[in-house]
Amino acid sequence: MPLGVAFALMVLAGVVLATVSLAVLRGASARLRTARRLAGPPEWPVGQLAGGDELPERPVRVAGRIRCRDPLDAGDGERLVAFHRDVEVRIGGRWRSVERMRATRSFELWDHDGSLTIDPALAAEPLVTIPQVWHGSPDELEEPHASAVARLVEREGSATEARAITRSINIADRLLVLASAARGTGGGPRLEPPEGGYIISNVTLTEAMRLLAGARPRASALAVVGVALAIALVAIGGIGAFASAILG
Repeated sequence: MPLGVAFALMVLAGVVLATVSLAVLRGASARLRTARRLAGPPEWPVGQLAGGDELPERPVRVAGRIRCRDPLDAGDGERLVAFHRDVEVRIGGRWRSVERMRATRSFELWDHDGSLTIDPALAAEPLVTIPQVWHGSPDELEEPHASAVARLVEREGSATEARAITRSINIADRLLVLASAARGTGGGPRLEPPEGGYIISNVTLTEAMRLLAGARPRASALAVVGVALAIALVAIGGIGAFASAILG
């Protein structure tokens, strides 16, 4: 087989491998970009940022606890600083939104050496928390969801399934927050949302990586390896094919 043809086949194999790997990642609902953004930066205790003379130029992962004077009352003594709920129904093979509820309270992220304010309304979605998921029949939904489903069904056809996904952050949680550090108007440090918003997690970094890997973490891990291998195949094959063409 001519060397140029072999390199061209290598490029083709890389493209096929990349296509399959990306399809696996989409099917697993993996959020690799969020995982890279959260895991990549160094971790800073909040007090080190609050009392530091020099602030990092790039976003950092900040660790601390929550202090909030006016938390959301979720009943049964549960006090929250963020509550996200999405109610959806499946119509024609697609999930359609019935309700999108977002309730938040600003809070202080603190440790024993200092504190900084966070507004979770500026967080990227979804929150990196263990979700509470309900699945059932659309007929089980009550008002006002039942009326919203009826309007969707009238326009688009029958609904076959319903689900509700709830993510929340309790004031007792310890948080990891991807944020940018900046100077406020008084010269003191403050936390700002980086491009794309804060990433807020109430689980350990290891558990966050599992959540962000999607429904099939092993398949996602293999797919990531597949993407990396595909890039290498395309690069090597492309360079080889170009060199073979130049050298005849």
